[in-house]
Amino acid sequence: MTFRLRALCALGAFALAGCVHTPELGGAPNLTVVDLASLPAPYEIDTSTNARPYLLGPGDEVLVDVVGIEGMSDRRISLDGAGRISIPLAGVVDANGLTAAQLEGAVIARMREGYVRSPIVSINLSEARSRKVTVDGEVERPGAFPVVGRMTLMQAVALAQGPGEFARLQDVVVFRTVGDQRMVALYNLAAIRRGAYADPEIFADDIVVVGQSSGRRLFETIIQAGTLVVGPIIALIQR
Repeated sequence: MTFRLRALCALGAFALAGCVHTPELGGAPNLTVVDLASLPAPYEIDTSTNARPYLLGPGDEVLVDVVGIEGMSDRRISLDGAGRISIPLAGVVDANGLTAAQLEGAVIARMREGYVRSPIVSINLSEARSRKVTVDGEVERPGAFPVVGRMTLMQAVALAQGPGEFARLQDVVVFRTVGDQRMVALYNLAAIRRGAYADPEIFADDIVVVGQSSGRRLFETIIQAGTLVVGPIIALIQR
């Protein structure tokens, strides 16, 4: 029997068909616990590999080098609020959701359409600004941090310079939107450090809250039931 099912059994009166609905806590949303080992990825992605290409978005800065065009040697250009970029002989190109390599290909194609015979273009990510994770709660430096490549929960907390001295490591909450569903997970950072279970992957737009928080209170019914939690608790948020 998984830890989630044991948790539900311990709740007794709240158990129902493999999931539990927490009672309203001061107007807080209900949770429906789901039988998952970790939060699902927020979009279609092959989580079996470590490759995580960065998808450009509004405000990101790229380093553009176009051979033969004055002023376009190692030029830093920021995407506008709609994720577009303007480059001489290519015009305005929609870069939102593209990798730097894909944007490079799109710019070359535009230049060829404009009768540039053999354009030589290089585009690389200079500064990530749009894809970020928010780390809050009992950490040394709360804030929003770029997600470039693969990132885990422990790495995200480390970006915030680690937990505070009195942080409750057993109460680390991660909020994520998966499709049209809002989900939340309760993790035990100390247990992850001990190798009790895997360090979960964190994605852009996730919100990580360490220690006491309104997010943690969503799980109070389960925690106060005295259940032995040996893994993460994953739930759907329902209002």
